[in-house]
Amino acid sequence: MKIKFCGAARNVTGSAHLLTLDNGYRILMDCGLYQGKGRNVWDLNNSWEFDPASVDAMILSHAHIDHCGRIPQLVKAGFEGDIICTHATRSLCGIMLLDSAKIQERDVEWHNKKMLKKNKGSKELRVPLYTSEDVQPAMNRFLGCSYDRWVHVTDGVDVFFADAGHILGSASVVLRVRENGEERMFGFSGDIGRPDRPILRDPRWMKEVDYLICESTYGDKEHEDKPAQSNKFLEIIKKTCIEDKGKLIIPAFSVGRTQEIVYMLDQMNTKGILPKLPVYVDSPLAVNATIVFGSHPECFDNQVHEYMLIDDNPFGFNDLTYVKDVKTSKWLNESQEPCIIISSSGMMNAGRVKHHLFHGIENPKNTFLIVGYCSPDTPGGMLKDGVDQLKLYGEWKQVIANIEVMESFSAHADRKEMLHFIHNQKDSVQTIFLVHGEIERQRAFEQYLGENGFPSVEIPELGQEYKLYA
Repeated sequence: MKIKFCGAARNVTGSAHLLTLDNGYRILMDCGLYQGKGRNVWDLNNSWEFDPASVDAMILSHAHIDHCGRIPQLVKAGFEGDIICTHATRSLCGIMLLDSAKIQERDVEWHNKKMLKKNKGSKELRVPLYTSEDVQPAMNRFLGCSYDRWVHVTDGVDVFFADAGHILGSASVVLRVRENGEERMFGFSGDIGRPDRPILRDPRWMKEVDYLICESTYGDKEHEDKPAQSNKFLEIIKKTCIEDKGKLIIPAFSVGRTQEIVYMLDQMNTKGILPKLPVYVDSPLAVNATIVFGSHPECFDNQVHEYMLIDDNPFGFNDLTYVKDVKTSKWLNESQEPCIIISSSGMMNAGRVKHHLFHGIENPKNTFLIVGYCSPDTPGGMLKDGVDQLKLYGEWKQVIANIEVMESFSAHADRKEMLHFIHNQKDSVQTIFLVHGEIERQRAFEQYLGENGFPSVEIPELGQEYKLYA
């Protein structure tokens, strides 16, 4: 058995890991887009570390684009196997991949217009990684499965999904492989969620494995606790919208983060502590994703079920408006009323929030609240690093608005939570492979794991392959 790291190696995005059995059967775990900007990202998304047509089956941990976003491209390139995931992940991918395709089409159209305007040659023109028409053939390959049961993949191989508590339908993956008269257990953490978070159940421990691929996004950090998070969030709302009479603009991923923020605001509204002001969710994808959330209550934790006895719609209240049409979104940019705007994408590198950033970053009354991880080369990452100007749509904008960061909203476990998630692996795991993280944080997490009883940790490079046993 061999494992090759084909994405998210010393990088946070582009998750893809290829397991090859001794008989040649190939299983791809995740097939995600690299996110960010620049020629490097474009090149990475246009190349493969393997032949897509040679892959026999795919296992998908969850529906975030950096884990699923290249699936239509994979199918277009010749993959003909099954894509096995949870039921909720399949539901979310139906809307996520279509939205991603539309973004590909728009981005390429914008790029080509820019190149033609500069009289660049045809070599500089691009075609989308995939289009809307490529999504349905990919969706036809999906097989939805339940949590907590063994599912047949091929002769000698079964897969087990446990709730990872990261986003709706997210799962850790355990593969039971029987070959050469022996049984081996291979694990992939996917993205590890956080305990005691709103909406979703807590992460469930994985079965004990021999080898483990583990995420490391926050390998050097610990998040704020829940009470501090709620109080700080309310303080930012009051300071921005009531005292300064500005807009609180929250870039948030359409799936997971948006629903969590809306749920928190809904609870504040029910308690009577949320100031009277309009709240807008400005993202067609977030609107559709919220509908999908409502269709999968089996993923909710007990707290949400109990809250729904008081409020049967935990994602809606009188002052909340879901915005789909472009006209209203543009009006929000022009409006001077104090309000809260929740809009995607979370890194501010695409989507409607980029327009809100363009129009609102030079207003000292406004606050941009960053509520999760942002790649360093995205607008969100640059703002977190304290830049004083940003280039947006070809114009330089001064950073005059207030920038607040609350990483406690993150759906990724911090280092203590990740350690707790894998603590039951101490007696079984032979090697842990760290992925989905920046190299500095991975090295810090490697040291932290070593100090806590996990001495055999590897940080693979892109394209690196390991033979797991003789």
